[in-house]
This record gives sequence, structure tokens and C-alpha cells, in this order.
Amino acid sequence: QWAPADYLRKVELSNGRAAMLATVGWEVPKVFMFDSNDVSSPDPIKAILEADPQWWAQFILFCGTVEAIKYRGEMEGKSYTGDGPAVIDWTNTWGTLNDKEKEGMRLKELKNGRLAMLAFASYISNYYIPGSVPLLPEGF
Repeated sequence: QWAPADYLRKVELSNGRAAMLATVGWEVPKVFMFDSNDVSSPDPIKAILEADPQWWAQFILFCGTVEAIKYRGEMEGKSYTGDGPAVIDWTNTWGTLNDKEKEGMRLKELKNGRLAMLAFASYISNYYIPGSVPLLPEGF
């Protein structure tokens, strides 16, 4: 009936990583607005609707590529949750860490992901229900 705990941990990490990127993507346009003919608003929800459909096609292809790399890595015995050799390790540092450092990194990523999921949910709530998150200013 219940999903296996290791599967749920993978889902939590994947969603946490996505939420970390979404949180940065929500805040950065409010500080740095790039000159664009397609998207004219720093408002994230309006920007989603203004974006050209080809951007979405590229985004979906990019996400599919990342998922394919993760899947291939898992089939090769690698891990994207930090339980073994890393599927993607751009800096080649995961293998140089000892077990205590790896556990610390896993815990930090898990906590940061959870915080980002709460932050992003707060942004969405405050956007659609102004004042629903007392610490966020209206229009954030």
C-alpha cells in the first residue's frame, strides 16, 4: 500500500531541488530584470504567461534530459540522493568527502530543500491570497 521510504526520499530531494531553483527564480527577477522583448514583467506568474511557447518546449526537453541522465545513472548503480557514487558531480568532490562530511551534506540539502518548499508555497499563497503570509510584503 505505502510507497517505499527510499522512493519517498528520492521524491523529496527532487522536489526540494526544484523548489530551491523556483525560489531563486521567484526572487531574482525582482532584483535583476533582463532586457527582453518577450517577457516584460518581473512578476513570476505574469512572466510564465508571457513566455514564448518555444521556451516551454526547451524547458521540457531540458527537464527530460536531466531525468534521463538520472535514470541512466541509477541503472549504472550511481545515486542522485548521495547514497553512492554521484550521478552528476560537476566538481568531482563527492568522492573526496568522508562519510561524516557526506552525511552532513545530505542533511543540509534535505533541510534546504524542505525550507525552499515552504518558501515557494508561501510565495504562491501570498500571491493569490495577499496578506496570507504575514512576513511577506504584498506583491512579493
